[in-house]
Amino acid sequence: MKTRMIWGNLVSNDLQKTIQFYTALGFKQNGKETDELVSFIFAENNFIINFFTAKRFENALRSKLTDTTSNNEIIFSLSADSREEVGLWLEKVKKAGGKIFSEPENFEKGYTFGFTDPDGHKFNFLYWPGM
Repeated sequence: MKTRMIWGNLVSNDLQKTIQFYTALGFKQNGKETDELVSFIFAENNFIINFFTAKRFENALRSKLTDTTSNNEIIFSLSADSREEVGLWLEKVKKAGGKIFSEPENFEKGYTFGFTDPDGHKFNFLYWPGM
């Protein structure tokens, strides 16, 4: 047996705000949203993150949600092709309304910055030579 795909599932407190944010960053919606879900494609390999309403997600978890304003469950790293591209993403994230929690910095041999989406989910853009 082998796993064919992996995707992320997160909470959205406002699906329309989530759609506006990720569309402004240039990510493509994966299918049509419903009353409980919107999905976006995040990479050339079709990595998908699903954003569910809190009620639907809590039901799937069979437990309480984390408060992303004070706790986090995961950070997704998105690749960039150069330090300059990291800078372009930084401006795009700011313009779309993302909150920068880690300013651009050198990290070992790479270059990165971190941001949160409207629901407080953490991401970073990372340039790593040779990746």
